[in-house]
Amino acid sequence: MTTVTVSPKFQVVIPRAVREKLQIVAGQKVQAIAFENRIELIPVRSARRMRGFLKGLDTQVERERDRT
Repeated sequence: MTTVTVSPKFQVVIPRAVREKLQIVAGQKVQAIAFENRIELIPVRSARRMRGFLKGLDTQVERERDRT
């Protein structure tokens, strides 16, 4: 786990290892979400880039009796 420092302008630097793992590039947008007691930064991806990201997902889910 890497610790970052918040600057006086409330900016943070995303560590290189995290940027490389998530393929974040300069100028890319991220969504900042306050969730419980933490901040989550979620990279914004184009629909084209997201194509196929659910490939292999098991679509066989157990249904409630009134939904069969």
